[in-house]
Order: sequence, then structure tokens, then C-alpha cells
Amino acid sequence: MSLGPETPGSYAALVRSLDERGLLSPRWRAVWQELPRHLFIPPRVWRQGPEGCEPVGPDAWWSLVGSDEPVILQVDDGDEDGPGIATSSNSKPSMVARMLGLLDLEPSHRVLEIGTASGHLAALLARYLGDDSHVHSLELDPELARLADKQLARAGHTPRLRQGDGALGCSEAAPFDRIISTCAVRHVPQAWIGQLRPRGVLVLPLHRDFWSGAVVRLVRRPDGTARGTFHGGASYMLMRSQRDPARAHVDSSSARASATGLDPAGLLSLGAALYIGERLPGVSLHHARTDEGVRVWAQGPDGSAATAAAGTVHAYGPRDLWSEIETAHRAYVQEGAPAADEFGLTVSPGGHHVWLHEPHHTITAAR
Repeated sequence: MSLGPETPGSYAALVRSLDERGLLSPRWRAVWQELPRHLFIPPRVWRQGPEGCEPVGPDAWWSLVGSDEPVILQVDDGDEDGPGIATSSNSKPSMVARMLGLLDLEPSHRVLEIGTASGHLAALLARYLGDDSHVHSLELDPELARLADKQLARAGHTPRLRQGDGALGCSEAAPFDRIISTCAVRHVPQAWIGQLRPRGVLVLPLHRDFWSGAVVRLVRRPDGTARGTFHGGASYMLMRSQRDPARAHVDSSSARASATGLDPAGLLSLGAALYIGERLPGVSLHHARTDEGVRVWAQGPDGSAATAAAGTVHAYGPRDLWSEIETAHRAYVQEGAPAADEFGLTVSPGGHHVWLHEPHHTITAAR
């Protein structure tokens, strides 16, 4: 199959853009230049459209690969008759560069990647470290694992690939100096913390119901816990074993209207979402931009829900969910409306704790 006219200049422009944005050190820039993205992208791919995943034809393939966009490699876990939901991708290059920079790699480091996908990130790691044996990568999906093996061989790299559940890590090759996940998790698996060396670094996208994702950089502490800070938003597909749970049915007959002075747009900053989401565990939030402004839909696990736009709220179910959101937002404002990089996370066998400014200032659920 022909992929249309090759336009390598677009990839060179992409790398130059990443560098100009401060996302690449000189060494990382050289690595990206040596491993063009197209080596790891199969002919059949998709891009995310407004109504779902859209197949990419030969004429658009090169422009997509040379762009700062994710390239979807698989839909519906490989089911040909599915609804067309993205389940694996070659991630947005600027996001990949940002996460790789957070690893703070040294040549001696041994690295575990969770989610091999097409093998691009594994190749970047291997080229940067200069030793393929220092890179271990796990992929759950057998078709993607075969794709990665093929594409990595094409690029001249042989990192240690394994097919298996990324949540379990890779105990037989542990300990690692660095772990990076290219799939989002709701809860950091304890296996990852346990397989890190003391002072080892874990970089991952963390997902919560109230916010779709944020990058966290954690450092393992001598006591076996891990602690670190948030580094901006990130939209990654969830690890299969941690996908969205089923929610109770919302009874539309329970609708009741009221007014609100809270602009729903005020909930969309990552700082606000981090704070409010931690105060209201299990409450999900989705939004859309309409002619009348931002409209949000919030839903609790018990079937309670609320939709708000243009000063009007419609609530459903047993809880007054919007009132709880307003209360949490007021508390966030009273804290000074902190930005996302002022928040941190501690992971221990006892659970996850989001904190503000200092680890002792834990944000707790509203009582």
C-alpha cells in the first residue's frame, strides 16, 4: 500500500517546534531527529474526530504523522465490529517529549515502559540510553506487541519486550531506576512503586472522574511510599483493567431547576478540577462549549446528577450535586485558586492522597 508522497520536512518542522517550545534538551533533539515517527506508524491508522475515530487515507497519512497530534493505532481493542472507540495510539509528540524530560534520565538507568503500543517511545529511550538492554517494555495487546516488535526491528533496536498486564510491572527484571506509563491509571499500582529503586522516578498520566488526566512525577521514598507533583494536563487512554466503572441510572423524572451564580467554565482549570475532584470522590464531570457558553454535566455513582449552563441548573437524583460542587469551588477559591503545579500526590499502600503546597496539607473529601 502506498502512503502517498513522503514529506520528511514536516517531521523536521515538528522536532524544531518541540525544541523551540523548550521540550527537548540537545541530546533529546538528536534522538528525535534520528528516529523519525513514521518508522513506527502502520499504514492503517485513525484520528479522533468530533463524532468518533475517523480512518486516515493515504493522502493525509504523512501530514498526520508529521503533526503534533496523536495517531490512533487501534480502535475497539481490535474488534472489527466495534463502535470505533480509540484504544491505543502513538501519543502526541509534545506530550511524549514532556514526559520523557520529566524522567531525568542518565546513561546508566534501567527503564520500564508500560504500554509499548507501536514501539516509538521504547526506541527513543533505547537510543537516548545507548543500550537496548536497559529498556524493558510491557504491552497487553498481542497484536500491538507484534507490531512493536516489527517496527523496532525496522528501526534497528531490540529493547526487552514482553506481552503482559502492565499493572503487574515486570518483577523479573526489577528494580528499575525509572518507570514511565503511556496509559492512564486511576490508581497507581503498588507493583510499580515496589519495582522502583529508592529515589527512582515514576512518570505517568493519572486519571480521575472529575478530570480527564494530569501528568504526575513521583519519587520513591525510603519508606516505600512515592511522592511528587503534578505537571499539567494529559489525555491518555485508560489502562484496560481500570476503565470507567458502570454508574447508576439517572432518573430524568426527578429533575428540578434552580439558578446558580457559578459559571461552569470556572470548573475547567486543572487546579480547580484537582481540588474539587478530591473533595467529591466518584463524581464525574464532562463539558461542552455551546453558543450560550460552557455546559457541564456532573454525575455521582448513585445516580445523582446535575447539568449547568448560562446560570441555570437542572439537578437529578437524591443528592444536590451542584450545591456540593459550589461548596467545593468556594473552598478552592478561599485557598487562593491555586494552579495545578501547586498540587502534589502521595501514594502508599493505604491509598492516594492529593495535597496542596505541602504533603501535610491533604485535601479531604467533604463531610
